[in-house]
Amino acid sequence: MEKNLKNVLVISFGFLLLFTAYGGLQNIQSSLNSEEGLGVASLSVLYAALILSSMFLPPVLIKKLGCKWTIAGSMCCYITFSLGNFYASWYTLIPTSVILGLGGAPLWSAKCTYLTIAGNSYAKKAGKSGKDIINQYFGVFFLICQSSGIWGNLISSLIFSQATTKVEISEENLACCGAHDCMTDTTNTSVSAELPNSLIYTLVGIYTASGVLAVLLIVIFLDQIKSDQAETEKETLEPPSFWSTFLATFHHLKDKRQCLLIPLTMYSGLEQGFLSGDYTKAYVTCALGIHYVGYAMICFSAVNSLCSLLFGKISQYTGRKLLFALATVTNAACIIALLLWKPHPKQLAVFFVFPALWGLSDAIWQTQTNGLYGILFEKHKEAAFANYRLWESLGFVIAFGYSTTLQVYIKLSILLSMLVLSAVTYGAVEYLEAKSSPGTPTPEKKESVGPSSQETKM
Repeated sequence: MEKNLKNVLVISFGFLLLFTAYGGLQNIQSSLNSEEGLGVASLSVLYAALILSSMFLPPVLIKKLGCKWTIAGSMCCYITFSLGNFYASWYTLIPTSVILGLGGAPLWSAKCTYLTIAGNSYAKKAGKSGKDIINQYFGVFFLICQSSGIWGNLISSLIFSQATTKVEISEENLACCGAHDCMTDTTNTSVSAELPNSLIYTLVGIYTASGVLAVLLIVIFLDQIKSDQAETEKETLEPPSFWSTFLATFHHLKDKRQCLLIPLTMYSGLEQGFLSGDYTKAYVTCALGIHYVGYAMICFSAVNSLCSLLFGKISQYTGRKLLFALATVTNAACIIALLLWKPHPKQLAVFFVFPALWGLSDAIWQTQTNGLYGILFEKHKEAAFANYRLWESLGFVIAFGYSTTLQVYIKLSILLSMLVLSAVTYGAVEYLEAKSSPGTPTPEKKESVGPSSQETKM
């Protein structure tokens, strides 16, 4: 097996194991730990910490430790969150959420940097387009990584379905489900209260073991990687100062294209936060019960995983603009339909259609937006991907932060407005690129060594 492809598979399966645990826990937080809003509060704190991490840590850690050890160390931060869920309280979930958040930005930035360098390295040797190879690498990565949602959610639903007592949800409580929810945790609390501690401990134990296996896989099988471009810079330039590296994330905001991509990047966090925090609680748990959350999210993850691979391959033929248009139309239709739909157990299939369509859209947001960052900001990969995590994390913080204070129809209205704004600002970025490409390449394209276009996720 070609060495770069082997490393891509090692990273992909490492993330698969890690996010089988984290993704499964995230999707049930709003329902499982609904008392006093602990679940969504922990997620909001988590992404707030991720924002701080995005500002400072990725360029520093990647420079000092390299991509491999940054990934391994950051994965350990995720394991602490699983441990905190053994006894969920404000004193366990909030601190472990902070730790996970601090490790999140370096993890994703190192992964994006690693795959981008590996793709360009192989493309140079094979005489192929760097953009196409990186698209394929990220397609493979997301096919495997996004499938973690299938296994994580399947585990939670199978375990929770073992609860001996099932709660019948009354018509009165059903009236409080959906877009015009009653802003009450009555239904959620009654459902989650029926779960015995033994089932919760079993679930969290499985998730913790999965995270430990992910770290071992990276430590043992992943090769350290170095960028030829970075090595050349070291030989020809003075090494950047600590503060120069430290503030690289902020300096990157001087690029007009980065500023225009902020709404699109924030929307990525908002839409994911809505699905895992509000759809699972106000629609699925409210109308069906917490043991259906996993099955609904499996639909999201399965479609997301398959579409990530599909769009990674076909983007070289269709172009990213057509894919972004497809995601915009699909997501907008889902939001409008959720505003109008009144969920009821008799409409069981509908509960799974929405996550499936959401997964199709999210596959485009993730693969193409990450890829867009890699293409536009080749010379400043670490800082660009750190900005991606920063603004996406802000979207998560907002989504989880107002989760317990606003009705669902207001959140959906905000989501729709942000989607429209994202489409406009993304169009402006494409206009700037088209304007500069005929004969006036951007400074980054002038300076680039080898292929000037790259692709990436999350």
